[in-house]
Amino acid sequence: PALTTLVDEVGAGRARVVPSNGLGVARARNDGLRAAAHDVVLGTDDDCTVPPDWASTGFRLAATHSGAIVTGRVLPVGDPRAVPSTKDDPLPVDLSSERRGGWLFGNNMVLPRTAVLELGGFDERFGPEEAAEDNEFCYRWLKAGRPLRYEPSLVVEHHDWRSPEDLERLYVRYARGEGFFYAKHLRRGDLRMLRFVVRDVLWGLRGIASGVFKRRESWTDSRRGIFRGMPAGFAAGWRAYGKER
Repeated sequence: PALTTLVDEVGAGRARVVPSNGLGVARARNDGLRAAAHDVVLGTDDDCTVPPDWASTGFRLAATHSGAIVTGRVLPVGDPRAVPSTKDDPLPVDLSSERRGGWLFGNNMVLPRTAVLELGGFDERFGPEEAAEDNEFCYRWLKAGRPLRYEPSLVVEHHDWRSPEDLERLYVRYARGEGFFYAKHLRRGDLRMLRFVVRDVLWGLRGIASGVFKRRESWTDSRRGIFRGMPAGFAAGWRAYGKER
């Protein structure tokens, strides 16, 4: 109700609240895409703030790079160690030739609505426990040969609000989502996932070593969630996508 009131007050009839018809970020993103009136749709998250020119910058980049998804800088506000999913590379990059997830930042993206929905949108089987729907969609988008760009002029600020315990749980959710993602595509015969699994296992081992030898606190290192989350996510995904067969 408070959000609806705020939108009514400042939106001047040009903005509206669209309720989601279920749980999970993937479903909410799809609901927003389906309800949008324009083919250029900008996406961010509720713990981010955007500058006044964010929408106009996104629209300009969409016009310059027709048909591409554009992602950009995500800057931390507060303790940088307590802000996940940030990026501050100064140079633009064409990522269209890449073939892995992780490039698309769901808290700062410009989407060509029709093309995204034609590719199936974000996979709604990634529910509240699997926080990797953006990585999985990014992989599908790039695998289909679609264009993706990183543009540093597109900026949002991501705020520090989680406790150390919250961050540790979040990193387990991230890893669970990655396992879910890998299981989905392995079930469909994509052996590239095996390389990603090995990479994550090595990252997890390095995270453990960093804690032991460098005394790095677990809430500051997302790698520490890999062994707690990825196996469970893989098992859940293997069951979920096995039903397709």
